[in-house]
Amino acid sequence: MSSAAPLDDRSASHVEADAPLFVVLNAGSGQRRAGDVRESLMTLFAQAGRRGEVEVASRSRPLPSLIEQAVRQAQRNGGIVVAAGGDGTLNAVARAVLPTGMPMGVLPTGTFNYFGRALGIPADVDEAARLLLDAVPRPVQVGQVNGHMFLVNASLGLHPQLLEEREAFTRRFGRNRVVALCAALVTLLRRHRDMHVEIHCDGEPALLRTTSLFVGNNRIQLERIGIDEAALLSLGRLVGISLRPVGRLEMAGLLLRSVLGRLGDAAPVETFAFRELTVRPWLVKRRRRGVRVALDGETLRLEPPLRFEVVPRPLWVMAPREPLSQETS
Repeated sequence: MSSAAPLDDRSASHVEADAPLFVVLNAGSGQRRAGDVRESLMTLFAQAGRRGEVEVASRSRPLPSLIEQAVRQAQRNGGIVVAAGGDGTLNAVARAVLPTGMPMGVLPTGTFNYFGRALGIPADVDEAARLLLDAVPRPVQVGQVNGHMFLVNASLGLHPQLLEEREAFTRRFGRNRVVALCAALVTLLRRHRDMHVEIHCDGEPALLRTTSLFVGNNRIQLERIGIDEAALLSLGRLVGISLRPVGRLEMAGLLLRSVLGRLGDAAPVETFAFRELTVRPWLVKRRRRGVRVALDGETLRLEPPLRFEVVPRPLWVMAPREPLSQETS
């Protein structure tokens, strides 16, 4: 995701300085109790004289219904829908907000918080909420595959498997970066199935044998792992990363290189920027369930061919007037 993408500012919604805030809080994200976060936010809004409502998702009040309710309230009251959660929660809110043209707010509580960090939004919920009170709408680029949008990244092959197994680790050992790294190492040291895919990158055909195909839309994430094409996001492009099949030890070495910010230099890694990318798996037995694809950490199955592209209209996100540096956080 690039906040500097060349998007049309004239389409920005007008936001009143005292616009009410309708927060949807995912209790499954972050390490603080949802009740404590809700109480802290309500206290902050009251002290600032700002109307605000915080709804916590639960089994009896699932996230999709709360998002739908928040969007209706924001439309009626000239307000802002605020997503409090990880990248998956932000994605769900963005899907509902984007067609309305309204801006959305972000209170990141996930493990890595790449989307918020690229906009200068701090990972601390209370600090992010204070900055939200004086934030301004900024246009950000959104990607999509077969009509399903993503804010940070999309992938197929090994990466969706890694995300699913990481979630199992976090349920057992807690949600933090060390657990995520250990889960990734365990996954990468297993035997993996290669994919043979036909791609058309901006119309140019090619055949790939790959373990994982990753599409990035977040400058900070791509820069952190050492992908030079990260700067091209600001030109309305997405960035593809293809990993050629390697042995287990070499796979562990690639994980280390990504941690050190040198993945783009590795020989088995191919990177490229594009506006449109079509992916068609071949020499693979057709499955009724489609191809497993991960979008901002959530997995689903899509029918091939898979077409990755930038959504024509931007998503407007409330960002700090003077964002804090997120490069080292």
